[in-house]
Amino acid sequence: MTQRNTIQRTLVLDAVRQLHNHATAEEIYQSVVKLHPSVSRATVYRNLSRLVDDGEIRRLEIPNEPDRFDHLCHQHYHVKCVKCQRIFDVDMEYLGEIESKIKDSHGFDIVGHDLVFWGICPECKNSK
Repeated sequence: MTQRNTIQRTLVLDAVRQLHNHATAEEIYQSVVKLHPSVSRATVYRNLSRLVDDGEIRRLEIPNEPDRFDHLCHQHYHVKCVKCQRIFDVDMEYLGEIESKIKDSHGFDIVGHDLVFWGICPECKNSK
């Protein structure tokens, strides 16, 4: 079945790409609704899920926090500033081979991994 490319879908994708800051669904909704007040929150959330399913954006899941959405779909790592809570891409090689080194005693077939580092960004570090 072919996915329809709706105007709302394009608006949501454009917002993720323009924000390019690992925005939450709510932040993306606020960005879309500023220019298009008739777009509902449910429409934005639904389109985010579809865009993730179609591989056009990537969902970043951080424990105990709302999901974030990334315009970069290739495998890469992230770092979160513990002061300002922003998330940044990490410039390092993706360690795909780490998956083959996992010894799983629960019967899982490992199919991927995410890694988030925690630190203090330069902006927060310099604002002392």
